[in-house]
Amino acid sequence: MNNYKRGLITGIPIALGYLSVSFTFGIMAVSFGLSWWQAVLISMTTVTSAGQFAGIGIMIHPGQYIQMLISQITINIRYSFMSISIGQKADSRFSGIYRWLLGFFITDEIFAVATKEDEIKRSYFAGLATLPYLGWALGTFIGAILGNILPDRLMSALSVAIYGMFVAVVVPEMKKARSVLIVVTIAIILSCLFYYIPLLSKISSGITITIVAITAAIIGSIFFPVSDEADNSNN
Repeated sequence: MNNYKRGLITGIPIALGYLSVSFTFGIMAVSFGLSWWQAVLISMTTVTSAGQFAGIGIMIHPGQYIQMLISQITINIRYSFMSISIGQKADSRFSGIYRWLLGFFITDEIFAVATKEDEIKRSYFAGLATLPYLGWALGTFIGAILGNILPDRLMSALSVAIYGMFVAVVVPEMKKARSVLIVVTIAIILSCLFYYIPLLSKISSGITITIVAITAAIIGSIFFPVSDEADNSNN
């Protein structure tokens, strides 16, 4: 029980952050034509911010299932590697269905906090994931309900919050590593090309995200490897 309480307390800041971001998702989902319960159901069954924001844009266009599959695999494949990493530090009680639950609840922030543990107790991880999960679902519910009440202009203004979240996540990493800055710059340039060039702008958003993410990552890993940058800083 002590480990669960410790995880619960540790998860409070994550839950507060998720509350604001999922609030924006709830607003956006309703503005795209989804009902409040559909938005909440998506958040409770997926728990992936970038995946959800990219997914609802594709869901409103029937028949784009292949594009959704490709984009979601590209966006969310990192969770597989996170789960493998966390699984190596999990205690012996983390077996069977609990391994599945670990994979389901893993997020960038939960992973970052959990990796600080020498050994991840099952009860600690349960506490760590509880409040962020509830915060993500509750924020979506509040945003979806208010999405039917708030004026359209205010809705549009609040929807900009998601871009602020992405900036807050990316900018600190850009400051730490020049390679990350270069990869982000490449992604921005490619995104602009897909938006402004008439032929490329006809490609769906899901496929565009996939192409931009993979291309920027490949160029960055080949020409600007992190290991080289670390070696140069040590010298």
